[in-house]
Amino acid sequence: MITLASDFGSPYPAAMKGVVLSRCDARLVDVAHDFPRQDVRTAAFWLREVLPWFPPAVHCAVIDPGVGTDRAALVVRAGETALVGPDNGLLVPTARAIAGSDGGESGGSAESATDDLRVYEWRADDPASSTFHGRDVFAPAAAAVHEALAGAGWPAAAEGEADPVAALDRAARTDDWTDLRFPAPDSASDLDGAATGEVLVVDGFGNAITDLPGDLLAGRERVRVNGDPYPVARAYAELPAGEPLVTVGSHGNVELAVNRGRGEAAFGVGVGDPVRLSEPSSD
Repeated sequence: MITLASDFGSPYPAAMKGVVLSRCDARLVDVAHDFPRQDVRTAAFWLREVLPWFPPAVHCAVIDPGVGTDRAALVVRAGETALVGPDNGLLVPTARAIAGSDGGESGGSAESATDDLRVYEWRADDPASSTFHGRDVFAPAAAAVHEALAGAGWPAAAEGEADPVAALDRAARTDDWTDLRFPAPDSASDLDGAATGEVLVVDGFGNAITDLPGDLLAGRERVRVNGDPYPVARAYAELPAGEPLVTVGSHGNVELAVNRGRGEAAFGVGVGDPVRLSEPSSD
C-alpha cells in the first residue's frame, strides 16, 4: 500500500492519488490531510504515533513549508518500509520508530536507530509547479518506490544487502539530511525533586500531550502540575465530567486532560509551554 498524509485539506490530495494510480496499482490509504498547516513538528509526532502500526508500505507525507526552494526530496528506508517526503525532518522520527520498533508493541520511539536508516535524495525532473510538489515530486516518487519494493518482495533495508530503491535512477544515497528530534525532558526517574518538560502537541480532544514519560506517574494518586495539585487517573472517566486530571496517554507520555472537556484550557497550556511535575507536598 501507499499511505498519504499532508496539511493540504481538500481537494489537493485527490491530484496526488490520481498521479499514483496512473503509475501503479497500490492500495491507497489516507492517514490525515488536516495536520496543522506548515507545522512540521506536530505532524512528525503524529506520524510517529500512527505509521509504525502499519505493515510494510510506502508512506508519502508532505508538510512542506519550503516547497519550491532548494530543499531536497527524500526517500528514507527503515526496515521493510519506505517514507517519501521533503527534507525538513518530517520523516525522521517515524523512520527511527519503525527501524527500532518491536513490531508495534510500543508504537516506537527508537531515537538511537539513525544507523539503521538508509536515506536517499530523490532527483526529480523539473516539476510542473513550484507550489505543489506533493503532486509533481512526491506522488511520482512514492509510486516508483512502491513498484520497486513490491517487485522485490518488500525486503528490509539492511547494510551489505541490495536495496531495490538504490537501483532506481532518481535515488542517490546521502548522509546529508535534516534531523528532527523531540525535546528531551529535564526529568529524573521519579518525582523526589521535580520533572520539567513541555507540551508537544494538543490533540483534537484538547488533551495536552507532554514529552514527560508516563513512568513518572507510576503508583501516584496526585501530582502537582506547574504548582497546582491534580488527581492522577488511569482513564478519563474515573473523574466526573468536567474534572481535570493527569494520565498516561496511548503514546506513553504524561497527558493533561479533562473528562469530557479540554485539558489545554483547564491547565492553561499550549504547544511548547513548560510543564513541571512535582510531588503534591512540594512547591
